[in-house]
Amino acid sequence: MARTAPKVERLAEDGEAMTDALSTVLAAAEENGTVTWSDVSDDLTSGEWGRLIESGLLIDADGEGFVIDDPEGVREALEESDAEPSDDDDDSGWSKWDKLAGLGTLGLFAGYSMTSVRDVIAGGVIDIVLGPLNDMLPFYVVILVLAIITGTTSTILQDNLMDMSGMGDHQEKMEDLKERRKAAKERDDQEALDRLEEEQMELMTDQMGMFKQQFRPMVWIMLVNIPLFLWLYWIVFGAGVEASPVITLPIFGEVEAWRNGVAGPVQAWIVWYFLCSLSFTQIIRKALNVETTPTG
Repeated sequence: MARTAPKVERLAEDGEAMTDALSTVLAAAEENGTVTWSDVSDDLTSGEWGRLIESGLLIDADGEGFVIDDPEGVREALEESDAEPSDDDDDSGWSKWDKLAGLGTLGLFAGYSMTSVRDVIAGGVIDIVLGPLNDMLPFYVVILVLAIITGTTSTILQDNLMDMSGMGDHQEKMEDLKERRKAAKERDDQEALDRLEEEQMELMTDQMGMFKQQFRPMVWIMLVNIPLFLWLYWIVFGAGVEASPVITLPIFGEVEAWRNGVAGPVQAWIVWYFLCSLSFTQIIRKALNVETTPTG
């Protein structure tokens, strides 16, 4: 449903005719197992049929017709689109929970500049969970564990809250518009250029809405990651890290203390965290087959 709902929403933006067409095709596919153009040609236009295939909701069944991808998700999304607009959502696609998460994230940022806030969040709450871990393991392993946790949560949140196929569709539309604009200029068709100008403005508006949607998972990622990072900061500068042998970091070599700068002013603990995070995040994305680049 996580990937299906945004596709149905984009179809709904094209008008009620497209959601009606999707409902018709869904009913035919469920009745017959598969659906072909001849099954629904009396109720759909060829353009609507092509748009359903283009959306990725209607997929080829190995030459034996077409089937609906995730029919249960499509049915739920259609029911939601038919319902009255909810007060929980606005035009940006952000629910009230997303906005509350955003406010919480802004509050957590205060922990970096205010010692009292950092002591409450890191020392009073997070340390209850992570303190025993720090007592059992060397500090470099603790950082490694936290990097795995933040990488995993970030990947899962991106996978569930971002619709990369939508960005891919948008890029394809922009490329198509660019080609049609070039062709219109070559034949000196001013009327077509005016229409394309209006279409470009609509796509730019869609792009702004898409940007807001893509920023949405970052709010939740920061809400999870900032407290953990604050705890690391609190340990290094507040509670203190127990003395340890000389630390050897990849690329940077030996470092005498976690607070020492190894990349200009960037300290050793931050460098080690980001090295671990970047490495394991890539592994986790591959393992979970999560796409973080636009796809069509």
